[in-house]
Amino acid sequence: MSMWASTADSMTVNISPRSQTMTDIETENFTAFAQKMRAHGLSEDLIRLFRSYYVEVTQNHTGYIYEHELLPVAAADLQHVDSLAEYREAGLAASRNTVVIKLNGGLGTSMGMTHAKSLIPIYGELRFLDIIMQQALLQQKQCGGPLPLALMNSFSTHQDTLDELKKIQEEDCRQCTPLCFVQHKFPKVSRKTLQPASYPEDPSQEWNPPGHGDLYASLVTSGVLNDLLAQGKRYAFVSNSDNLGATLEMGILGYMAEEEIPFIMEVAPRTKSDRKGGHLAIHRDGGMVLRELAQCPPDEVEAFQDITRYGLFNTNNLWVDLLALKTRIEQEGLLRLPVILNPKTVNPRDKQSEPVWQIETAMGAGISMFPGAKAVVINRDRFIPVKKCSDLLAVMSDCFELNEGAVSFSPECKNPTPQVTLDDAYYDHYDKLRERVPFGPPSLKECRSLTVKGDVSFGANVVIKGDTTIIAAGGKAYIPDNAVLEGDIFL
Repeated sequence: MSMWASTADSMTVNISPRSQTMTDIETENFTAFAQKMRAHGLSEDLIRLFRSYYVEVTQNHTGYIYEHELLPVAAADLQHVDSLAEYREAGLAASRNTVVIKLNGGLGTSMGMTHAKSLIPIYGELRFLDIIMQQALLQQKQCGGPLPLALMNSFSTHQDTLDELKKIQEEDCRQCTPLCFVQHKFPKVSRKTLQPASYPEDPSQEWNPPGHGDLYASLVTSGVLNDLLAQGKRYAFVSNSDNLGATLEMGILGYMAEEEIPFIMEVAPRTKSDRKGGHLAIHRDGGMVLRELAQCPPDEVEAFQDITRYGLFNTNNLWVDLLALKTRIEQEGLLRLPVILNPKTVNPRDKQSEPVWQIETAMGAGISMFPGAKAVVINRDRFIPVKKCSDLLAVMSDCFELNEGAVSFSPECKNPTPQVTLDDAYYDHYDKLRERVPFGPPSLKECRSLTVKGDVSFGANVVIKGDTTIIAAGGKAYIPDNAVLEGDIFL
């Protein structure tokens, strides 16, 4: 689930003041977690934060947010990115004091890879990481100073990323080094005993990344927050490393700086394909909240998925005033975000291994933590995530173009977001995708949707138009060079 839980079998738990007192048995049970975390060098602040989440696990809080507690948010009630042109000059001035933080903790498991997802090639030999570096180097050239880029790695991606950055620096820019820090890890919780999960065959499986909500705690405990403030960085733009549309937007940055807004979430209009994702709402007690499907009572799922009522979703492009974050933490401690309990097995590749809870949080929940936080409606070109090979094929196609590190919709593309659905039996791995498009992806600039069923390979210069479904009825099929396809194709 990337690092945000939006699946129906996850459970989200809100931390409330009444739940922070542990019983004697719960305190005794938590001792093993505290000892394990100390043995791995985790800070006492983080242990206390994990303890507050653990209480929620032991007390079986559902964390449901009910319909009667919420009011919808209309796009018309929010600023739209296109209306912020007057703030662009202020944004350009503030860009000198802005750092881009990329969430780089995910492995490319959804595309069959076992290394950092940002190392998957996307444009020829250019990988996500190379494109991110291009963007940062351009910002550095415009603003001067240290490279305005930080990467939050996980314990699974950190070494891979450092090794590749060393190669990039040796080849291109020895003095340009992004600031890297590692997000924390949480011990997995046995669902049977509520004790730390044990897996002697591979002890690393006993830990899980705590979700991108850990950003705030990791910035503090790593010292990176203080380092950035010491460098004169006041603002941070945070986004997923696989979202190639997420670049600095001067209108939004200027809006934050001029209006002294501590936190901004970029939201986009919700379509049918987004109906299971988290939506923005206003809590009747005041302030904006983000509600995930896991926070929705089962009998209210239909209302949750009503995109006419809840029409905006979180893109995970966030803007944070670093000084406001530091002040908030100094006053109240590490941010305690709503908890997401992700049901897994201790070894996710072995479904017979011990059932566990992975305790996670999501950084978008920070919108309810900062008084005065805002949401800005964006166009879809700032949300181009690559989660599966289907997404990758679309982004590699002629519907998108790369210019100085910025990925955008091609002006020649009639449908900027063609819906691509590939057969997972044959396209679930990056290598399988490349094997089936050896000459590059087919042209999709005149395509609304492409569905491939079966083992289909493409020749050179294939053009897909309109709504096209290709079915390899005989099991395996080859699209010849220069073919133009539209409609239902049976091979």
